[in-house]
Amino acid sequence: MPRIVVDVMPKPEILDPQGKAIVGALPRLGFDAFSGVRQGKRFELNVDGEVTDAVLQQAREAAETLLSNPVIEDVVNVQVVED
Repeated sequence: MPRIVVDVMPKPEILDPQGKAIVGALPRLGFDAFSGVRQGKRFELNVDGEVTDAVLQQAREAAETLLSNPVIEDVVNVQVVED
């Protein structure tokens, strides 16, 4: 069954307290190669049948209007994943 994966990230100018907490914890756990973290969201939309251009367009529209808050988030990726 094909899936459409949508990745949403906070806009660069928006503070990311979860990312800040993660980047603070990384060195305490021995991971010292990282200087920044931004935490986002991933959605997996299962599709019954073929992923047509119309279905992909619906996924993009859903991502922009329902899955993300366009005031503070950007949709950074919408892609088809075949299992």
